[in-house]
Amino acid sequence: MNKVISPVPPLDLTQQYATIENEVSAAVLGVLSSGQYINGPVVESFSAQFGNYIGTTECIACNSGTDALYLALKALGIGPGDEVITSPFTFIATAEAVSAVGAVPVFIDIELETLNLNPALIEQAITAKTKAILPVHIFGQPTDMDAVIAVAEAHQLPIIEDCAQATGAQWGQKKVGSIGRVGCFSFFPTKNLGGCGDGGALTTNDPEIAATARLLCAHGSKLRYHHEVTGINSRLDAVQAAILKVKLQYLEKWNTQRQIVASRYEQLLAEVNGVRSPQATEGGSSVWNQYTVLIEGSKGEKRDRLREKMQTEGISTMIYYPVPLHQQSVYADLGYAAGSLPNTEQAAGEVLALPMFPELRVDQQEQVVSTLKAALKTL
Repeated sequence: MNKVISPVPPLDLTQQYATIENEVSAAVLGVLSSGQYINGPVVESFSAQFGNYIGTTECIACNSGTDALYLALKALGIGPGDEVITSPFTFIATAEAVSAVGAVPVFIDIELETLNLNPALIEQAITAKTKAILPVHIFGQPTDMDAVIAVAEAHQLPIIEDCAQATGAQWGQKKVGSIGRVGCFSFFPTKNLGGCGDGGALTTNDPEIAATARLLCAHGSKLRYHHEVTGINSRLDAVQAAILKVKLQYLEKWNTQRQIVASRYEQLLAEVNGVRSPQATEGGSSVWNQYTVLIEGSKGEKRDRLREKMQTEGISTMIYYPVPLHQQSVYADLGYAAGSLPNTEQAAGEVLALPMFPELRVDQQEQVVSTLKAALKTL
């Protein structure tokens, strides 16, 4: 194989931090010196700025993307006996939040081209128990929201957007998180807008949902020691809000850099047989939280051997997600037989996430692809 110029990590947060270190340090020290670490003006300011960026009138900052999903479901009154249609090809948090409110996730198959849920399969999954549709904008790629909205409106179902990996992505002229009834975001460090710890947000244009979410995330209390409903403790701390305020100023620039990196990968991989590059949905603009290719026909083994060979050459890759949700033991009682969601199961055995971050250099990408090509020849 080709000699590696230097190891290429799947993600490097240190380069981004180096460019904003002084601003972040000043923001954090400002919070520390204020003595106000929970709620307060910094959190309020970030919430307003983030809501404005997404394009919604309401934004509730919370502890994590998982909590944002939970709060959205609770605010919509979804609970035991209800069903929520969603994708099986996502992180467990999507379905976990549905289960946490007592409802049942109903998984439908994905499109191999986009790895998002297939909107054409939503209608046949709707029952009298269906209370919401929860599309996931996987890897930064928007789901076909026109198609989802058409079904949702026909059946009067709310849409909860899982935007954890897609902050800044657009469908048409709207940013994800402003299209459905509610948008749910994660600020986990690896996300396009990531903090230095956990964090999340819920966005909506519905003041009633916003009011309920605010109530729920503060122990069900508007007035201290007076509790109206059973809530949870889900707050974005002021230090994380201060960091995110700084980073939000640079998000568009970083997302543009990611798009450039993705375009370059597409060009470099165009002539590589057996590797399928991700395809953007027409009408959508991806922000490429991950650049995930399919190693065609691998069923896991070929992909895994390829990954090992690339690792020995200093190229680190990731697999999101090797076990789809309908095959997780926690959901075994839902009764999804092997082969019931064929595209999802195929993707789980073929996906390979190449290094992706805004600062990824041309020579590093060339090294990634040349190492991939050389490794494929040995399999």
